[in-house]
Amino acid sequence: MAKTAAKETNARGSKDTYVRGRLGTPTDLEPEATRDISAGLAGLLADVFALYLKTKNFHWHMSGPHFRDYHLLLDEHGDQIFAMTDPMAERARKIGGATLHSIGDIARRQRILDNDAEYVDPKDMLAELRDDNKSLTASMREVHNVCDDHGDVATASLLEVWIDETERRTWFLYEATRGGPGQND
Repeated sequence: MAKTAAKETNARGSKDTYVRGRLGTPTDLEPEATRDISAGLAGLLADVFALYLKTKNFHWHMSGPHFRDYHLLLDEHGDQIFAMTDPMAERARKIGGATLHSIGDIARRQRILDNDAEYVDPKDMLAELRDDNKSLTASMREVHNVCDDHGDVATASLLEVWIDETERRTWFLYEATRGGPGQND
């Protein structure tokens, strides 16, 4: 059993070396930094694609008296979320790492759950997206910490902008879902 594990580790190491030799962009970051940051970005990218599709799903299936406002809000959010995908993937490549390859790759890595329900109440849609955006913010902060540990200020800087945008979406969704005094109904 130990022999098999050692063989697999050697094979994986050889594969990583081969891929890095073919796709590795020159960088002053250490190989561990490239590995850790690229892995963090791949997880975030999977979550961003999952959140994008859920946001568009809810945008397409919105109904009710606030249809226009919520429909347009989610369309704006979807555009903003999708706008993160290419810079996020390209950042991993710029530092010599790899990024997502397929829908299957996204499905294996995503932490944001899909919602395939036939009908979801509009307030529940917004609350779910609020929580998902909040979760994405926390995940981005974790990757930011990895960047800080490895001295990757460029990726950290991008993450700071995306964290701010995600917090703004969370805020808007929170305000749209809260009840009681100050509610705009």
